[in-house]
This record gives sequence, C-alpha cells and structure tokens, in this order.
Amino acid sequence: SLSLSLPVHHTAPATMTDDLRRVARSSSNDAVVKICAPMVRYSRLAFRMLVRNHGADIACTPMLVSESFIASQKARDADFRTNPEDRPLVVQFAASRAEQFAQAAALVTPYADAVDLNCGCPQRWAMQEGYGAALVKQPQRIFDMVRAARRNTPLPVSVKVRLCATDQQSVEMCRRVEAAGAAWLTVHGRTAQERCQPVHWDSVARIKDALNIPVVANGDLCSLDDVQRVQAQTGVDGVMAARGILANPAMFEPGVGPCTPLAVVQEFLNTALRLGTPYPCLHHHLSYMLERSFSRADRRMFNALTSIPSILDYLHEHFDFPFLE
Repeated sequence: SLSLSLPVHHTAPATMTDDLRRVARSSSNDAVVKICAPMVRYSRLAFRMLVRNHGADIACTPMLVSESFIASQKARDADFRTNPEDRPLVVQFAASRAEQFAQAAALVTPYADAVDLNCGCPQRWAMQEGYGAALVKQPQRIFDMVRAARRNTPLPVSVKVRLCATDQQSVEMCRRVEAAGAAWLTVHGRTAQERCQPVHWDSVARIKDALNIPVVANGDLCSLDDVQRVQAQTGVDGVMAARGILANPAMFEPGVGPCTPLAVVQEFLNTALRLGTPYPCLHHHLSYMLERSFSRADRRMFNALTSIPSILDYLHEHFDFPFLE
C-alpha cells in the first residue's frame, strides 16, 4: 500500500500535444491506442499488469470517489494499490466538486501517467451523488473540475463521457471539455439511459470530427476485429474495452480467438497470487476468463467454490495446470 500525503503542484498548463500517444508510449501517430477500461472491482493491480502484457497500451484503475480518497488514508490504502511496474497508468476519479478532484489528482501524481474524470457512470447511486453521467448535463461543472485539476497536477487530465440526448448537445458538451484543457476524451457511445442498445458509432464519429484533441471510443469492443471496424468507422485515436477484456484479457493481441488462452489464465493466476489478490476478485476474474471454456455443469461447480485453495484444486483437476511459479 502507498502512504499518500496531500502535495499541491502549481503547474503551468501543458502545451497541446498528443498526450494520449505520449502516455501510451506509442511510437506511431497512426496506431490505435488500446486501453483497458476503469472497472469497479475488476481493473485492479494484477489484472492491469496482465493486460499490458497482452496488447493493452494503457490500463486504468477502478473509479475512485475523490471525496473519500482525499479524506481517508484508509480509503486510499484500500482502493489504490500500485507498484513501479504498473505503468502506463490512468487513475480515474468520480467527483462533483472541483477542489476535491484537484486534490485527488495531486495525491496520485507521483504514481500515475494521467488522471481521468468519470462523467460516464450510469449507475443510479453515482448519478444521485452528482457523479458520472449526471455531469454530461453540466458541462460548466466538468470545465471547472478539469481546469482545477490541471492547475494542481502536471499530469494530463482526461475525461470519460456518455452521449447526451442529441448529437448537437453531445458535441457542444465535448467541445466544452476540450476548451477546459482535457488531454483526450473517451466517449461511450450510449446515453445514460441505454444499456444493451446498439452503440451509436455515428455519434462518436461526429464528436471525433468536431474536436482537435484525441478521442477514444468505448462500447461493446470484444475483439481486434471490433477495434479495427470501429476505428475505420469513426476515425478515433484510441479504443477502450471493458466487458470484452474481462472475458479475454488477450483480446488486443493479433491472432487470439474469442476464448482466453489457458496460458493467459495461468499467468493471471500466478500474478494474482503473488500480489495477494483477495478471493472474491480472483474468483470473479477467472469466471469471466473461463466462461467460454466451461460447460453449464462446470460453471455451476466453479461458482460454488468458496476459497482460493478450492479454486486451485478445481483448476488443477480440470485443466492440469501447475499454477504456482
């Protein structure tokens, strides 16, 4: 765990460069930057380290609530765990007040490559607190938070949004985010009310056309074919995967099919055990990774397991893995 005090950085705004590709350490301006999304409970240290070994250029932390993060060392220790190998890293915060987002950004500055403001989470609790997708209707508030964070950290500040009710509103909101000095913008191609509806790639393309900063597309990306299709359709600079990369952490690697390669499962297990990943997190990840390899009976049996030793026994018996390095 990291002991994080409250430094404040007074930094002149960075010049407008392609911070997305710089953070991704990309040597090509044409390459699509591939990002592992911030996922509550899932995009923790062991998983971030895994996906970077299999084609992800950048990995994000789970969404952290800035108010509790700056108030409590205990919350910081519980929610934010990293190490020197955990790079490039984007730390994402939920916030509704500029000073809290700015303080949180300063706290993680020594350990991160960028900070991100979540304006896309559609969960009811988040929106009731004024976080996440509730903010797309308040572009001035987003503007103020990005500006405050940029004054408080030398790191690039990015923003993740959902669509507004109309394309015109979406474009106006995104232009306001750009004007605040956001380094790049990630767009989930649905509104806050939409869950399983088709992604509006035409709307993402209009936003990309309207902005000068890099744009990252998010929504239903499950394979490298999906990545290439969406990039061709929208012209985006990057892509971000969530459920697709949970199901197959190697989805960004060329030549990998829809199932997680068993060697990747074993690599995750070794890394997770070495880092002391708790049982619930380990079990959830393995359930996603192995879902396509399980029969219905296998899935029932695996879901009934209640400890790490029982997981190890089961996987050794069914997949013949010598899991521990």
